[in-house]
Amino acid sequence: MAAPLVLVLYNQPLLPKNHPDSESEHTVVAIAKTMAGVLSTANFRPRLLGLGRDPAILWHELRRVRPAVVFNLYEGQLEDTETESYVAGLLQWSGVPFTGSPPQALSLARAKHTAKALLRGAGLPTADFLVVEEMPVPECTLPWPVIVKPARQDASVGLDQDSVCVDQFQLEQRVAYILETYGAPVLVEEYIAGREFNVALTELPDLRYLPPSEIVFKEKAGAWPILTYAGKWKLGSEEYTNTPPKFPAEVAPRMAKRLGAIAMKAYRLIGCRDYARVDFRVTPEGKPFILEVNPNPEISEEAGFAGCLGAMRVPYHDFIIRLVSHALQRSARPEATFIELTPRQSSQLAQR
Repeated sequence: MAAPLVLVLYNQPLLPKNHPDSESEHTVVAIAKTMAGVLSTANFRPRLLGLGRDPAILWHELRRVRPAVVFNLYEGQLEDTETESYVAGLLQWSGVPFTGSPPQALSLARAKHTAKALLRGAGLPTADFLVVEEMPVPECTLPWPVIVKPARQDASVGLDQDSVCVDQFQLEQRVAYILETYGAPVLVEEYIAGREFNVALTELPDLRYLPPSEIVFKEKAGAWPILTYAGKWKLGSEEYTNTPPKFPAEVAPRMAKRLGAIAMKAYRLIGCRDYARVDFRVTPEGKPFILEVNPNPEISEEAGFAGCLGAMRVPYHDFIIRLVSHALQRSARPEATFIELTPRQSSQLAQR
């Protein structure tokens, strides 16, 4: 019997390497190659596919190679972040089982302002916020300082030291910049001082949380303790050096349990699957606030997620193999059924 064919899907880098936000996009290529290497050692036949702007390429490749499962690492295009959900929807429509969260969860979590409203409605703690769609910026009703983010970006895109604002003038300047650079909506949140924790979760098959990791903020005069884009992606930069992750975090067992319980509720509320990460700020008084639910976090061997697995003595390669094996078990049918289009039908669809 032939080994199952696994299509390792990732987003083909579209930004030039000198673009300020290119690091996160180019990193996924190396991650995809690593995943393929892991799977090739476990009786799977991995096949890499970098997807650019044409979704038809994915559909045609699914039809041509008939993979048993798709390892979905696709993170969406920077200029159209909803493509992350579109690709997952296409996979779901095709009937081919795939790893990771379904499109509904990806869309919901991607819209940070919508996800926060849902979290609050469910009684889960998250900072007070407001949403700005266009200029001028209304008078801020939140206590200062506040932090300003693109509402539909992830991976710390759009975050730097100027993201934290202490008065209305700074807020207006920052919102104008985010609107021009990333578009609406803009999320303005109450800045929560305190420690920052990441709680990774896995569901293979039972949902469990892993020991929290922490982003350690080394003190620097005049710098806000936040994880910026440079701190997350620009290796060798001062901000990267000053925000090292620590896993497991040194945290009281009671707090770790509390964070884990909240993270599991958020995971189920958003509709995540297989794995996810929930980020927190915890005030000096011990009050946790959810910063973000990430249903598609980086799971490279160098990422914090892998570090949390190690803290639980879960071998990284075992986790990757179990992801694929678990997705295979979800297959509703042994082979996907594809609609065959005539050239005329294809042309008509392309024009819509």
